[in-house]
Amino acid sequence: MSAKATPAVNTLKSAGVAHRLLEYDYDPDADAIGMAAAAALGVDPAMLFKTLVSDVEGVGLVCAVIPSPARLDLKALASAVGGKRAALADPKAAERVSGYVIGGISPLGMRKRLPTLIDASAGTLTEVIMNGGRRGLQIAAAPADIVRVLGAKLAPITVNK
Repeated sequence: MSAKATPAVNTLKSAGVAHRLLEYDYDPDADAIGMAAAAALGVDPAMLFKTLVSDVEGVGLVCAVIPSPARLDLKALASAVGGKRAALADPKAAERVSGYVIGGISPLGMRKRLPTLIDASAGTLTEVIMNGGRRGLQIAAAPADIVRVLGAKLAPITVNK
């Protein structure tokens, strides 16, 4: 297995999805990991999406994928999946269900497949960048391919900062 082969990368390879791998020096002390990754890679932060695992009452754990500069709208997320309320999942629970460590969680190749919502803004982009399954590795691919591979749904689930 190559150093770049993660479950996230292998998921896209297995699905035959065209993608690019982007590596950068991960800063564990960054206030906002997604924003730091965008700066390190020299890309528009609105193209670099972060992965958040949330616990939705009546549904369970849900994966939300949103642009780095945005905040997750927990009410919109709960509504989009038919739940009552949502809260960010405990970091240890997110690591356990995803199989990844915080700062390296990808919606692709998770240990347990979760219902996944991607912010609707992804639908306006030709390419999105998201975590590749380890700190310092990002994957760039067409949003439609990511939605298809994940069985995800596009929904307006953010509040801009």
